[in-house]
Amino acid sequence: MDFEQYKHHGTDVWVRKDLKGKHRDYCLCYQCKKLYIEDRERNCPISNQIFGLCVREDLVLPVWECRKFEPI
Repeated sequence: MDFEQYKHHGTDVWVRKDLKGKHRDYCLCYQCKKLYIEDRERNCPISNQIFGLCVREDLVLPVWECRKFEPI
């Protein structure tokens, strides 16, 4: 397995090369009616919490399961 270090939002992070840039392909949020990326006040509160954690800890987290998911 190969890993790569690169700058993500100005911070050095590590990623598996085969997964770099693919989180949207797998993350349930990106196929949910409740995701409003440009309007955080309307956005799903769970998604906002995950995003906040990602910003604080320099992470990228795909969501695989969610009880409040509503398909587009």
